[in-house]
Amino acid sequence: MITVHHLDNSRSQRILWLLEELGLACEIVQYRRDPKTLLAPASLRAIHPLGKAPVLVDGENTLAESGAIIEYLVDRYGEATLKPQADSAARLRYTYWLHYAEGSAMPPLLLNLVFSRMRSAPMPFFVKPVAKALAGKVLSQFVEPQLRQHRDYLEGEMSRHAWFAGEAFSAADIQMSFPIEAMKARGVIDAGQPRLIDWLARIHARPAYQRALERGGPFDVLR
Repeated sequence: MITVHHLDNSRSQRILWLLEELGLACEIVQYRRDPKTLLAPASLRAIHPLGKAPVLVDGENTLAESGAIIEYLVDRYGEATLKPQADSAARLRYTYWLHYAEGSAMPPLLLNLVFSRMRSAPMPFFVKPVAKALAGKVLSQFVEPQLRQHRDYLEGEMSRHAWFAGEAFSAADIQMSFPIEAMKARGVIDAGQPRLIDWLARIHARPAYQRALERGGPFDVLR
């Protein structure tokens, strides 16, 4: 039996969705964030030293990192349906988007979360004006332009193909879902990006996506 160590409102929702797409049964071990810090509980460190989710256990194999887990599951259980044919242009795009999601899209989103929270975080009154001004400057001069650049790039890519790897849905779309959900939740993506909005509507309508929500619980990207 495959086991998924699943943290609420996290990247691990993608793994539950992939398992539903593959028709694979799994046991879900639920973890809840600390309501104040929003961090994962310390109990996750017993599963993986970094204490982050997702972590997948399949027999003797224990894997962390969403991209690595997705590649493992698709290669072992479902390559024919969720991975383009080798030596094809779609396969190159598939590999690119698997790595782009965490390597390029997520860093500015993480910075956006950290510096946005810094502006309203409790701190001594004499520090607060400086911290607020610093956070605002980093956001306006670096983070927000980076997010708009990625958003516009993604919108343009969606004008070329129906899905990220090409004309067929693949695991690359599952991997890309989290950064795009996060951009939408934080107001980076709106009606001005109709292709990305349409892509989100299409993934939300997939039965496997809906089943994953039923099993994993409500999914709300941190703001």
